[in-house]
Amino acid sequence: MAEWVMKKLKDIAEFNPRESLAKGVVAKKVAMDKLQPFCRDIPGYELEPFSGGTKFRNGDTIMARITPCLENGKTAKVAVLDEGEVGFGSTEYIVFRAKDGIDEDFIYYLVCSPLVREPAIKSMVGSSGRQRVQTDVVQNLEIMVPDYEEQKQISGILKSLDDKIVVNTEINKNLLEQAQSIFTQEFLMLDRIPDGWQESSLLGIADYLNGLAMQKYRPKDDEQGLPVIKIKELRQGSCDFNSELCSPSIKPEYIVHDGDVIFSWSGSLLVDLWCGGTCGLNQHLFKVTSSTYDKWFYYAWTNHHLQKFAAIAADMATTMGHIKREELSKAEVLTPSQSDYDRIGGLLAPLYDLVIANRIVNRKLASLRDELLPQLMSGQLDVSEVSL
Repeated sequence: MAEWVMKKLKDIAEFNPRESLAKGVVAKKVAMDKLQPFCRDIPGYELEPFSGGTKFRNGDTIMARITPCLENGKTAKVAVLDEGEVGFGSTEYIVFRAKDGIDEDFIYYLVCSPLVREPAIKSMVGSSGRQRVQTDVVQNLEIMVPDYEEQKQISGILKSLDDKIVVNTEINKNLLEQAQSIFTQEFLMLDRIPDGWQESSLLGIADYLNGLAMQKYRPKDDEQGLPVIKIKELRQGSCDFNSELCSPSIKPEYIVHDGDVIFSWSGSLLVDLWCGGTCGLNQHLFKVTSSTYDKWFYYAWTNHHLQKFAAIAADMATTMGHIKREELSKAEVLTPSQSDYDRIGGLLAPLYDLVIANRIVNRKLASLRDELLPQLMSGQLDVSEVSL
C-alpha cells in the first residue's frame, strides 16, 4: 500500500450529480424494489413520466440510504440506460459518480465494501424504521485509494466474478423458459386426456410440509446454529448475516437442502428450487416432497398453479394474503402413464438439475467475491496474490 493515498470519498466520487430531466418526460425509473440484495445488476425498470427523484446515468452507483434497504444490500451499478440517457429513481438513493482518474467499477465495489457500508449504517439518524444515512458523513469518509491501474486490477477481479454470475443467471433464465415450454406442450395443450393418464391434485402427488415457528427452536449454547429460511430469504435466494438461527437438532424433515422445492404460501407467494445452502424451514413456507414422483413433476405443477393461488390470496380479508391447504387439494394435476412420465422426465429433469447446479455455483462465486471484497479494497490482499 506504499503508493496508496488517503482521500475523502467526495474527492474521488461526485455525490448526486446534477442531471437535466424535465418533469413529465417519460424516462426509465428504477424503483427501490427493483434492486436485489447484494447484486450489482439492476434486473428491470419501468417507463414513467418524471415527477421527481434522484437522477443518474450508466456507470453510476446507486445506494439505498434508508433502513432496512441499505442493511439488506440494496446497492447497484446502473447499466440499463442507453448512451447519454438519464434515468431516475427513489429519493432514498445516494448516487455516486466516479471523478476523473477514478474507475467507476472501483467506486461501485468501494461503496459495497465495509469501508463505506459500515460507517454509512452507523451514521443513520431519524425515527425508528425510517432512519437515513447522513450523506455528509459518507462524503467525508477517509479512504486509502490506489492509483488508477491498481483500481482497475482490483475491480477487474471482483467484476469477473459478478460477470460469471450474470452469465449463469441468463443461462438459467433460458433453461427455465425451455422447461416451461415443454411442460406447456406436454400437459396443457392436450385435446383429451391420453390413455393411461389420470386426474389428481397437488396433494395427490406431493407432501406439503409447513415449517416451524423457529423462535421456539433457538440453538443451544454448544450448537452452531442453522440459518432460517423465511419468505424474505426465499425471495432473495439466500440467507444473509442477519438471518435468524435455529438449532441443527430439529427434526430432519424441517431442514432444507440445496435443490429442495420450497413454496411460500403466505404473503408473497413464490415457489422455487432452493439453492441457498442448508437451513431450517420457517413457518409460512412449505417444503414440497414426494415418495412417488420426482422433483421436476411436483415443482412444475406447483409453479403452474401459482398465478391462481396468488389471485385467491389477494381476495383474503387479511393484510397478509395466503392460501389454505384445501386449495392444494383442489389444484388439478394430470399424472401421465409410466412411459410418458419417463419420457417427459427425461426432457425436464436435466434442465432443472442444470438450474440448480448453476445457482449453487453462483452462490459460491458470490461468497468468494464477498470474501475478497473487503481485503482487496483495504489493501490487506495484494492483487498479485489473487488467481481466479
